[in-house]
Amino acid sequence: MKFKKVMALALASTMVFSMTACGGSSDSGKDADTGKDADKGSDSKDVELSVSIWDANQEPGIKEILADFTEETGIKTKLSVVKWEEYWTMLEAGAQGGSLPDVFWMHSNESERYMSNDMLLDLTDKIAESDKIDPENYPEDIWGLYTYEDKYFAVPKDVDTIALWYNKAMFDEAGLAYPTADWTWDDVTEAAKKLTKPDGSQYGLVLRNDNNQAGYYNMVYDNGGYIINDDKTKSGWDDPKTIEAMEMLEGWIKDGVMPPLEVMSENGEDVLFQSGKVAMVPQGSWMVAAYRDNEYTAKNCDLVELPKSATTGKRVSLYNGLGWAAAANGEHTEEAWQLIEYLGSEKAQKKQAELGVTMSAYNGTSDAWAKSADFNLQAYINMMEDMEIRPYSKTTVTWENEDNEILKSVYTGEKSMKDACKEMAAQMNEKLAEEGK
Repeated sequence: MKFKKVMALALASTMVFSMTACGGSSDSGKDADTGKDADKGSDSKDVELSVSIWDANQEPGIKEILADFTEETGIKTKLSVVKWEEYWTMLEAGAQGGSLPDVFWMHSNESERYMSNDMLLDLTDKIAESDKIDPENYPEDIWGLYTYEDKYFAVPKDVDTIALWYNKAMFDEAGLAYPTADWTWDDVTEAAKKLTKPDGSQYGLVLRNDNNQAGYYNMVYDNGGYIINDDKTKSGWDDPKTIEAMEMLEGWIKDGVMPPLEVMSENGEDVLFQSGKVAMVPQGSWMVAAYRDNEYTAKNCDLVELPKSATTGKRVSLYNGLGWAAAANGEHTEEAWQLIEYLGSEKAQKKQAELGVTMSAYNGTSDAWAKSADFNLQAYINMMEDMEIRPYSKTTVTWENEDNEILKSVYTGEKSMKDACKEMAAQMNEKLAEEGK
């Protein structure tokens, strides 16, 4: 089995874990001959696994797949959707109190914190024995996100890429041709100016200060810049190529082709796009279900591959992937593994794609997803030709959140992008140095 090893360093966690929460996977109650839970069998039919996710757009499809699992195994599930802003607070409270959900989504921002503190069930041996899960069938970098000290702690759920969404009605009204795969970011700039109305009723583009993976990270890598180096020891924010790419965002701010910061803070990019207030927005493939089910975007909008850099000719998509994980000290770890194994199987991954939940991590299954909605979803598939894994380290959340705050000062005109980038590099390097101690 091949995998990309995550640096096995001690984590300076801000989370305080109780002794109960830090317990490893419980092997008590295992049958000496089979290695299975002693109460498995008919008793498994009485088990109800708690499952937690954060995206309501994916809820209908996930529920259908969970129902298939229950029909096949008899093991019941109870799905809870917790908003992203509250999800990690919920998990932290569960970690402290020893009451994590049985099965839940894990993200690269937080994975090493949970893995290094023994909060997640070690799936290494289970994966080795599985006839459904073979790491060779999933992107290597996604496995790397959920590997710690050569052990697996989650099974890849999906893979995501980024594309440019645009409002066809607004382009028609302005007499502009729709974006194509040949566009550069300069083309986006020119179109955004023409699509912005002086009275503030319509803007050509929207890109929030915290839209990194789906937004400006792609521009940075297009231009040959970077956010973090390969060994996670140095920030790339002060690299000249990074600054040059980010100064294009600064130009959009100064040109007034985007809504003011306060408007974007009060209304998500998706809300502004769905309400016909903005003409273009870069978005991840995880947003397709929301736009498919919205009457306005379904009628008026479509998408295309991200623009290229006019300087390098590169078109890079940042990508990431969620993982299905289980609580190490859960009461039903054997049943939890059965669910994770099922969710990661080719069968379930293909259905996830067919239902349009999101692109699936299992190799070769996302082609079905491209046919799940009346949009040019092939653009997302095409973006897989040149991908960079979403920048991360052991303390991603801390330096990323501070970056987001620093960038606000550029949106308000208090700082230049060059100064902000240098400040982001300094704070990030300080945190990376702490990681290395």
